[in-house]
Amino acid sequence: MTLRHPIRMSGITELPPSGAGMRIGLFGGSFNPIHEGHRLVIEETLRRLDLDAIWVLVTPGNPLKNHNDLAPLADRVLAARALLDHPRVRVTGFEAAHGFTYSWQTIRFLTQSMPDRRFVWIMGADNLVDFHRWERWQDIAAMVPMAVYVRPGSGRRAPVSLAASALSRWRVDEDDAPRLAALPPPAWVYLHGRQSPLSSSAIRARRQHVKSK
Repeated sequence: MTLRHPIRMSGITELPPSGAGMRIGLFGGSFNPIHEGHRLVIEETLRRLDLDAIWVLVTPGNPLKNHNDLAPLADRVLAARALLDHPRVRVTGFEAAHGFTYSWQTIRFLTQSMPDRRFVWIMGADNLVDFHRWERWQDIAAMVPMAVYVRPGSGRRAPVSLAASALSRWRVDEDDAPRLAALPPPAWVYLHGRQSPLSSSAIRARRQHVKSK
């Protein structure tokens, strides 16, 4: 189903407002679709990292995934805004306006254009498992501190993944998570906590199953 809303595309692709010194989490993904599991990670990291805000970056499309069933960007942004109704959470599809394909491009742009903000990259543990496959993943780790949140099925693999092993000397103790945004990169923390079994791919598969009946 396509969402209908009078908002202009410019509102979809604008960067959220911010100020000097703000501690901002960056949570990127296709969010195809957004679900309660995403909200759980956002709520937990917002609190445990002592952030002023989290920017949810809805990407044009993950380079490592098939885009055949990818919903339009505007629909995904609006759905995320509807679910993530929180005063310190902002949802944007700004990467599309800049033609960014990879996360390193987004992070480089933000850290260079707003050097007085303290950005933290947030991702699920399932992404850490494949982080070494990301374009210029080592540059990402060198540009911003990172917070990795535990995900079902990845709890054991993520901490011993190729990227985690390569970055092990810069891992921060979980008790020091509130300090992460102030630390110079590379620095990363692995957060344990509440988990949700939901996944976007499983939701899409169920929807397709219903349609095929």
